[in-house]
Amino acid sequence: MKVLRARLLAERGAATAEYAVATLAAVGFAGLLVVILRSEEVRGMLTDVVRQALTLPG
Repeated sequence: MKVLRARLLAERGAATAEYAVATLAAVGFAGLLVVILRSEEVRGMLTDVVRQALTLPG
């Protein structure tokens, strides 16, 4: 029982570290998306897609 308790206490901060790494990865990915979506070329493509989706067939 002492060995199990020692192992659990030794890994106490592991979950917090994993959350921190996942959060940093998400922030990095969000930053990359912001850079990509700010480009005029991508913005034009997205605008065209939205216009085509909203245009009634006629």
